[in-house]
Amino acid sequence: MPVAITAELSVTHRARCLGGRDAWRRLMIWRSPSGQPQWARPVLLLVAGLAAFGYAWGANSAVVEPFYGAAARSMSQSWHDFLFGAFDPAGTVTVDKLPGALWVQALSLRLFGFHIWAVVLPQIVEGVLSVLVLYRAVRRLAGPTAGIWAAIALAVTPVTMELNRGNVSDSLLILLTVLAADATSCAIVTGRRRTLLMAGVWVGLAFQAKMLQAWLVAPAFALPYLLCAPGSLRARVNQVALAGVLTVVVSLSWMSVVSLVPAHDRPYVDGSRNNSVFSQVFVYNGYARLGRSESNATVGRPSAFAAKLARSPDYLNATTATIGPSWHRLLVGRLGRDVGWLLPAAALAALLLFWERRKMGRRDQRRASLVLWCAWLLILAASFSSAIYVNSYYLAALSPSIAAICGLGVDLYWRRRHTRSAQAALALVMAATTGYGAFLLSGGRHVPAWILPVCLAVAATGFVALVASRLAPERSSRSIGTVAIGSLLAFSACASAEVVSQRVGPFGTPYGSPATFHGSASISTIETDATRFIRRLQRYYRTPIGFATYTSYLASEFTFYTGLETLPIGGYTGLTPSPTVKELAADVSKGRVRFFEVPIKPSVDDPRVKWIRAHCKQLQALAPVAPGVQLAGFDCQTQ
Repeated sequence: MPVAITAELSVTHRARCLGGRDAWRRLMIWRSPSGQPQWARPVLLLVAGLAAFGYAWGANSAVVEPFYGAAARSMSQSWHDFLFGAFDPAGTVTVDKLPGALWVQALSLRLFGFHIWAVVLPQIVEGVLSVLVLYRAVRRLAGPTAGIWAAIALAVTPVTMELNRGNVSDSLLILLTVLAADATSCAIVTGRRRTLLMAGVWVGLAFQAKMLQAWLVAPAFALPYLLCAPGSLRARVNQVALAGVLTVVVSLSWMSVVSLVPAHDRPYVDGSRNNSVFSQVFVYNGYARLGRSESNATVGRPSAFAAKLARSPDYLNATTATIGPSWHRLLVGRLGRDVGWLLPAAALAALLLFWERRKMGRRDQRRASLVLWCAWLLILAASFSSAIYVNSYYLAALSPSIAAICGLGVDLYWRRRHTRSAQAALALVMAATTGYGAFLLSGGRHVPAWILPVCLAVAATGFVALVASRLAPERSSRSIGTVAIGSLLAFSACASAEVVSQRVGPFGTPYGSPATFHGSASISTIETDATRFIRRLQRYYRTPIGFATYTSYLASEFTFYTGLETLPIGGYTGLTPSPTVKELAADVSKGRVRFFEVPIKPSVDDPRVKWIRAHCKQLQALAPVAPGVQLAGFDCQTQ
């Protein structure tokens, strides 16, 4: 055989072997890719696994929001309801938000059947993916050290732990916006237009989950690209503008399709008085959240009845509903204990990083990453501080930026750890974090006695390790320095552990009274009792619909736990004009529904409630459902 042919066969055989070996290496997901340290992938998988454990612990007895749960269950039973985001199985009215996150939950319920864990499972997966994607987004511009510490900081943030243990839409919002940050980071490195456009697609998809909040972070992606991406300024401006147009197109796509469907072929849009999904999104969930409303286009603020319901002990938002706007709203009390533990570290790290990178060239990647995450943090912090009200879980959207900035700060220290200035800066950060953590603990109502001593002991260990790292040999100083940095997470990690051990969900806070809704042990009892109640009404009155009640909020528990129709009157706030008085009268005359549960205290100025009380026989008053709120049963027998 000629030598040339032998050599060619040898090269081909070797290439095949190497190709097979590379394919095998790709299957070994625990091994780091080329160009990353050997420790990077194993540590990242360990962090993601611990996060998944915390999110999933007690998932079948998780605290869930029955309003969103009812919509997800209704959507899982009918593709028509799925498409339009219907709240109830009969598809009379939608949920009062865009249904993006509920689509994922509905698919989970359709696949696995009705279980509490099936409702929570999508949020668990989304939370774990957020940790993984944040690592990649930070690593692209600042290296694996910054990325891994950002992932760790995100995983041990209490509000993130709370969020991903429930069924609210912010888990999907965070995942999609972190994906947008990752795409933006890639575009800053490569200058590829299609990568920046992909960031616009992710923001548009995030809009389907959380509406206008997704747009708030869009400037955080545009700014670093304009400042730091390759190419001329004109080209960068054009690319950002194109990505913005694509964001708007993707954001409004579902809304536009729904608006083209005739009103009689779809559920009434909750949150509007003109059956418009645009009013629902931009007015009811937009201007009205800032204290403004337009009576002709939106249901505006909640009705007086709905406001009284918010004072119910069972109302999940009650823990933060009374916290008014202020500049320090996010720094103290319940909200501070949700998200504030690492804020001093992030603030000091940002200042030090901007000072260090001040003389770098326009395309400095670490500065680009810092601009992205600082813009994210400042925009959302200002929005949440000035909003009329915030739910506890809203603040989870701050966590990726805080975690990323902390990761960048660790990278700064690690690169300069042999200098006195770096050691002094880390000591300052540790002191600020420890003092602020002790301050937040002092406001908790249910802080175990051992928590503060343990956290202070860990902090003291960190200070000792910081001193020792300067005196130890190079190899040992790395391990000792890691201990010093890890001590910064003590207060946040303890708060997250408390969240898991007490099974706190999105509506609770660390060291506060755990947010419960009927208690985990009674879920099966509620499902059985609610189903039995509706079936008994249907048999007794011989109607397809067991009963109707005022507001989707009161109907949600029955719909969620039974999957049966409980006709909601007035949508979530009671002000939505669906069904009308004429439609209610028609339902009664046709024998579709006969039993109603409506308020007798306080007096409700709603023509539908007045019609029920005028044309139906009051049976009995029920136990008060909230301070000053009492319902009664009415029999609307056809004459």
